[in-house]
Amino acid sequence: MFKSKQPVNILPMTKLNNPFTGVKDYNCFGCAPDNEHGLRMEFFEDGDDVVSLWDAPDYFQGYNYILHGGVRASLIDELAAWVVFIKLKTAGYTTRLDVNYSGPVYTNRGRVELRGRLKEMKKNIAVVEVEILDEKGKIVTTGTAEYFTIPERIAAKKMMYPGIDAFYPASGN
Repeated sequence: MFKSKQPVNILPMTKLNNPFTGVKDYNCFGCAPDNEHGLRMEFFEDGDDVVSLWDAPDYFQGYNYILHGGVRASLIDELAAWVVFIKLKTAGYTTRLDVNYSGPVYTNRGRVELRGRLKEMKKNIAVVEVEILDEKGKIVTTGTAEYFTIPERIAAKKMMYPGIDAFYPASGN
């Protein structure tokens, strides 16, 4: 797994648009802002990384304010999908997800940070590494997601992929 790096530059991260918002029948568990039962993740680009800063609601706890492990796996899976959207400029679907839990994430201690980046491509399989850092910046979960990627034209037709420009503010990427 990669170690999260402190930003080398002083420029802020770029907040990414969610171009799926407003699309008919869009109700993604991970990133739909209006899914009242979902994660409602938002995303940023920070160099090679795609980042999400996320506040864990108490209703996602497993026991005693500890975030449920399945929710952590879902966070990793969703962030990996956004790495594919942004870094590979296409879409795909998860074929494998490995998660390692090294410490708890608490739902009552503040925002966590997720960082993901493309580790490698194996033909059309994107290998994406993700870390979850607790409110103090300690790595508490790592994961590797493998995504079967499809050509952009097929992603646009079958998976509503809107093209890379739709993810960036009007000023461009």
